[in-house]
Amino acid sequence: MATTHSRTLAKLMLLPSVSLLLIWMIVPLCMTLYFSFLDYNLLMPGDNAFIGLMNYEFFLTDPAFIESFFNTLLLVLGVLFITIGGGIGLAILLDQAIWGRNYVRIMVLAPFFVMPTVSALVWKNMFMNPVNGLFAHFAEFIGVTPVDFFAEMPLLSIIIIVSWQWLPFAALILLTAIQSLDREQLEAAELDGAGPFSKFIYIVVPHLSRAVTAVILIETIFLLSIFAEILVTTSGGPGYASTNITYLIYTQSLLQFDVGGGSAGGIVAVIIANIVAIFLMRLIGKNLEG
Repeated sequence: MATTHSRTLAKLMLLPSVSLLLIWMIVPLCMTLYFSFLDYNLLMPGDNAFIGLMNYEFFLTDPAFIESFFNTLLLVLGVLFITIGGGIGLAILLDQAIWGRNYVRIMVLAPFFVMPTVSALVWKNMFMNPVNGLFAHFAEFIGVTPVDFFAEMPLLSIIIIVSWQWLPFAALILLTAIQSLDREQLEAAELDGAGPFSKFIYIVVPHLSRAVTAVILIETIFLLSIFAEILVTTSGGPGYASTNITYLIYTQSLLQFDVGGGSAGGIVAVIIANIVAIFLMRLIGKNLEG
């Protein structure tokens, strides 16, 4: 009886915060859904005619959407590939007994706490600038023509910037997983004649599978909405070469003043994000059950 009373009291205490959170989420979503059915352009106030699914049809058949969809896919896959591969390497390195290991860990984790806008500006002006950037000076030093990263390889440049931000996160999660590995198992494998490569492939990698799945799930959800790095560096160009779905919605809503079309794009983005999230949740659920 006391347990039931405690649970009821706990639910009542949580009710205000949960209700506020639901209102915070549902109200903007409902307004976006409502505007997506209207011909609502800020340049023509008052002309808010109901047009049904025309905004969705226009958004989904726009060639810019197709290109931005594949850019989003390449951005997510590219960052995941770099952060997971580099994260495993960094985690193994940080797990070694080296002098000043704690200070090295702090330095490695530092990029994750830098704001996306600041990190994008640093990379744009200090590293990838074709005239005054460090990469340009290095290219001139070795006698090679400097590369204009944001003009010649804009999407790859953004992938590098975002990967630099998320690499510490992946390294931290994977380092925690490595430290939970049973050392006696590694010692037993070494006594049986297993070399470093064999131990890594047959012991470390299977042990990291759950941590890798968690990293993929968390990073993917955030990477689908990358915006600041694109705005600060390439503005989605040249053309739509570095435009993802999030930035395409921004251009339609706030640059072209088409709130109806942008709202339809927002609903499409929410649906895509939920499909990806459900797929990844099932994947991580099977992994945890295994």
